[in-house]
Amino acid sequence: MNTIITITNFITSLGSTVMLPIIILILGLILKMKLSKAIVSALTIGVGFVGLGLIIDLLSGALDPVAKALVERFGLDLTALDVGWPAASAIAFGTTIGALIIPIIFLFNIILLSLKLTKTLDVDIWNYWHFAFSGSIAYLWSGNNLIVGIVVALIHCFISFKIADITASKVQDFFNIPGISIPQAEATATVPIVFILDKIIDRIPVIKDININIENIQNKVGILGLPLVMGTIIGLILGLLSYGFKKDSLNLAIQMGAIMVLCPRIISIFMEGFAPVSEAAREFMQKRFKNQEFNIGLDSAIMIGHPTTILVSGILIPITLILAFILPGNKVLPFADLASITFSIAFVTPLVKGNFFRTLIYGIVIMVLLLYISTGFASGLTDIARNIGYELPENSSIIAVFSEGNWIAYILTNIARLITGN
Repeated sequence: MNTIITITNFITSLGSTVMLPIIILILGLILKMKLSKAIVSALTIGVGFVGLGLIIDLLSGALDPVAKALVERFGLDLTALDVGWPAASAIAFGTTIGALIIPIIFLFNIILLSLKLTKTLDVDIWNYWHFAFSGSIAYLWSGNNLIVGIVVALIHCFISFKIADITASKVQDFFNIPGISIPQAEATATVPIVFILDKIIDRIPVIKDININIENIQNKVGILGLPLVMGTIIGLILGLLSYGFKKDSLNLAIQMGAIMVLCPRIISIFMEGFAPVSEAAREFMQKRFKNQEFNIGLDSAIMIGHPTTILVSGILIPITLILAFILPGNKVLPFADLASITFSIAFVTPLVKGNFFRTLIYGIVIMVLLLYISTGFASGLTDIARNIGYELPENSSIIAVFSEGNWIAYILTNIARLITGN
């Protein structure tokens, strides 16, 4: 067990910018790519993730102070403090389930591929923490039953893989990145919600025909519809709400404009790196597995660069804080994960084909679910954190993770609790 924990800690400590190029290089060699071509593809994809990391840091650096300022301005005082996904992943990987999750999920993935029960090879191993999270909660709520915890993690994983398979073609076509899918559990949980809301909206006259996208806006309002200008305007509005008439508002405006311009250009680097790997995978499968389709599972970070996603994320920050205040029964104070709203709605934009209106409406529904489900998980997360020695923030007796308000995990963990009678 100590050896497994050491290996797990080493892998997770490397992060995506190191591990993904290594995995892509190994995968490329397995797929019979030339060594030189595999190295270039791996390094190009690594560069893409470095660029994405810089953009995400810029986004978080711009929005974290906004979140703090808005919380103070709204005067929110809720009992469960959102400590953010980095803390949640550390807690999830720090449990018994978490220590085992990387080898277990990777082996499970290979078995599913060999049985043709999935088309996704999930190389996004640092995001296995979502499965470790649901497995750890199930372990706790089932009276420390390790088998139940592992089974819940595997079921959660399988559901995420199947959703990734179903949505792969839509993601590939929308972002023009072949051979990928998105199995990240935070993102896949939103897909059924989008499908259900689409069914509802499609039955409402007039509303069903509303299709606002960045291209339409640009055609109608000219320069004001440019992603650069729209991002700057949203940043300025957020800044004025948060800081008032101060230079911080202008700084935020420029930063949001920069993010709108830089994100799509970073995504183009991924396209350059993945194209040779995707082609090699297709040829490999044609020769050995009778044309079995196979996609590389990646972090939802590659989807956050669309202008619609970024704009809606900015709008949702103050809306989410208002919802936290007015929703009856909510106990979570969104804080550390407000800047991560982009990830929570990343799947919505491609599934609604860039429709700004639907992305915003569906995003509001998703925020409501995140608040209530993260409230439901708060006590379990706090207990796990205490059990592994995680130090709670000062003056906080209970913690939550807003972005991990995952309804699939919540249903699975509560089924485990009912079955075991706890």
